[in-house]
Amino acid sequence: MNRPILGKYIIKGKIVLKTGLRIGGQELGINIGGLDNPVIKNPLTGEPYIPGSSLKGKMRSLLERLFQLDLRVINEEKEIRIHECGDKNCKVCRVFGSSLKDSDNIPARLLVRDAFLTEDSRKKLESMETDLPYTEWKMENVLDRVTCSAEPRSFERVPAGAEFEFEMVYTAENKDHVEEDLKNIVAALELIEDDYLGGSGSRGYGKVEFKIEKVIFKDADYYLGNGKPVEKDFEKEGKTTVKDFEAYISEITKG
Repeated sequence: MNRPILGKYIIKGKIVLKTGLRIGGQELGINIGGLDNPVIKNPLTGEPYIPGSSLKGKMRSLLERLFQLDLRVINEEKEIRIHECGDKNCKVCRVFGSSLKDSDNIPARLLVRDAFLTEDSRKKLESMETDLPYTEWKMENVLDRVTCSAEPRSFERVPAGAEFEFEMVYTAENKDHVEEDLKNIVAALELIEDDYLGGSGSRGYGKVEFKIEKVIFKDADYYLGNGKPVEKDFEKEGKTTVKDFEAYISEITKG
């Protein structure tokens, strides 16, 4: 497959938690009175983070539903379905990738990095008075519909107000697709803002806001040592919403 690099669009910003966020991590052993449902954390620092795979997967899932694409089962036990058609012009597959056995793989054009706490949020969470470092312990009850008896359960989550630094990189491979692909990325971010990230969204978790701070475009000449990057500083201009980025896409993709 011919995969030219026409340039790369680097999108940087912050994910702001409007409500508590829970992305589950691995339980390491069982402690009496311990936390039942921990969040994923950096094993080196103990700090929570947002895996790029979680964010990218949510973006893809919402776009598949928006475009009403056919889904195929990839895990019957867990009933996991995903759209993978193998069409190199598919709006979803060409951006997020496809790995069907009976056709050529379509490598993803969009790279989503893990998002880590900002320095300011790290300091605030360190000084927060809770029983857990960087996170809160939220208690919930499951009610029996007949007897109304309650079964308590505990969840760890990152508190509302915390901010994570994110970065996405879109590789331009077909000039006829660039503007549409970027607008679809914007649509996915807007859908997440009106949906949720992580787990337990129907119970109020995972409401987030994306702040687009910078968009940097580096064309092929830049990587060959003959050009300069084009940078748009949304934060400096005080226009950091996803809609502000969307309005800029037609301008940055001209030519």
